Amino acid sequence: MARLTLEALRKEYDRGRVVAVEDLSLDVEDGEFITVVGPSGCGKSTTLRMVAGLESPSGGTIRIGGEDVTDQHARKRDVAMVFQNYALYPHKTVMQNMAFGLRMSTDLSKDERRERVRETAAMMGIEDLLDDKPDELSGGQKQRVALGRAIVREPDVFLFDEPLSNLDAKLRTTMRTEIQRLQNELGITSLYVTHDQEEAMTMGDKIVILNDGKLQQVGRPKDVYENPANEFVGGFVGSPSMNFLDVSVEREGDRLVLAGDSPFSYRLSESFSATLREATDATDLRVGVRPEDVVTASSGENVVDSTVGVVEPIGSDNYLHLDIGPDFIARVDSDVEPETGETVGVTFDESDLHVFHPRTGESLLSRESKRRAAPTQQA
Repeated sequence: MARLTLEALRKEYDRGRVVAVEDLSLDVEDGEFITVVGPSGCGKSTTLRMVAGLESPSGGTIRIGGEDVTDQHARKRDVAMVFQNYALYPHKTVMQNMAFGLRMSTDLSKDERRERVRETAAMMGIEDLLDDKPDELSGGQKQRVALGRAIVREPDVFLFDEPLSNLDAKLRTTMRTEIQRLQNELGITSLYVTHDQEEAMTMGDKIVILNDGKLQQVGRPKDVYENPANEFVGGFVGSPSMNFLDVSVEREGDRLVLAGDSPFSYRLSESFSATLREATDATDLRVGVRPEDVVTASSGENVVDSTVGVVEPIGSDNYLHLDIGPDFIARVDSDVEPETGETVGVTFDESDLHVFHPRTGESLLSRESKRRAAPTQQA
């Protein structure tokens, strides 16, 4: 087990015309489980491959356990990687697949290697599969073998490259729980790349969000959800995605005003307005509110009348697509079932508003400052 440190890591292709990873700095503490998430092409798998030694950085430093391994060959790095496509040798048995890394990287005898494989196979629940070959296994069994092959080496760092993306939804949930259990038992420093934000949010001690090769935010999942650093993070984390609106601020009237097909005026409290004035003197802003923070209401101040375009029932909740703004969604209880074309009133508390700079996209208010400014719920 060891600490993993990335300092100003950079990866360029095509003589610098394509920058896949740009000046990425990250600390993964000893025994910490970090999930890395972002859209396709954001640089997450490239970062993982540089840590593994499968890609050479264009700049920056990689340290494992305090040792600079930036230019070290992959075989000499004490890391184990679990791939999306399992990467099992089809002509070898499960026993041979799991023991292969030990044979290549340790001085253990054949009997010692077999014993360690049996112990790990028992931990993974695949001890009865040791004599089988990969084409005799299901997808879930193959992934357990791939995980076991990594675990048996007892590496300093685990690297996971979207390991569950080829599994069906139910098995993916099961394996997610299994990986978390193993991580808790083994306490090995882990970097887990995924395109699934639910995996990223539920599995990681911390979540790292990348976009266009740049680090957008790193923090505990709940903190990132409640305090997105910028508009991109606010829109990327959470499902359905955060609703965004372009508004103007009436400073004297302490109101947010939205123009367009469904105009509305939302009155802010004096304390919230004061907090917003301290943060920015801009009068044109971007605000975001999460679908789960939008509630239906029949009347009252700050209730916005809107037309229901589509109702999406998902079992526990209904998604109401409203005409307040582009792709504006309210996530409501399943017993709220308006008809398409019906007019409904919705509102949200000002403490649930996320305010972003209209040009830079940077967040202007923290969750804590909003709670201090607006301690009571608005009707």
